[in-house]
Amino acid sequence: MNNKEESLKSLSECVVEMEDEKIISIAEEYIKAGYPAFDGILYGLVDGMNKAADLYENEEYFIPELLICSDAMYNGLNVLRPYLKKTDFSQKAKVVIGVVEGDTHDIGKNLVKIMLETAGYELIDLGRDVPAGSFVDTVKNTGASVVALATLMSTSTNNMKRVIDLLKEEGLRGNVKVVVGGGPISPAFAKKIGADGYSESAVEAVKLVNSLVDA
Repeated sequence: MNNKEESLKSLSECVVEMEDEKIISIAEEYIKAGYPAFDGILYGLVDGMNKAADLYENEEYFIPELLICSDAMYNGLNVLRPYLKKTDFSQKAKVVIGVVEGDTHDIGKNLVKIMLETAGYELIDLGRDVPAGSFVDTVKNTGASVVALATLMSTSTNNMKRVIDLLKEEGLRGNVKVVVGGGPISPAFAKKIGADGYSESAVEAVKLVNSLVDA
């Protein structure tokens, strides 16, 4: 039987190598060994999907490969999710997530969505190329306390600031935490536009939102 680290590595490799059938038995063995489901998802499945996303960004993988990687991840998730502990779902804040207007790249956004859902948050996914007003309207209509904005396009970064400005104009900013991420985004940019935080990966996004919700 593999130790925990070996098992996590196997889960990650199954996702990257598109082993959408093999991953089921690997995930079952992981659970049978008594390892935490949450860690298996976070450091196995999502780790693998992050690596697949990197291969896509480097044009080593393309959409068909990425879709099979996603199938593998979801097959593993179907095995592990029922074993999550109640404490893994201690937070139930609503999070509005989307790719800002002018950008249709949503792989990173989808990874963050999966991670936050796994961590127990209720996600409202607006998709991609989302106008700033739609984020604000959704916050109004749902009472969401977190807005997660993503973009891979430097030409769309100003639309993140537009969302924050609109939240201020509507008197909502004080009740909502705004987090940003994506290729051209940096901590300095996040601070400049008045965001509450920046994350460079899906795993870090969960830690960031946890810290903001707990604050």
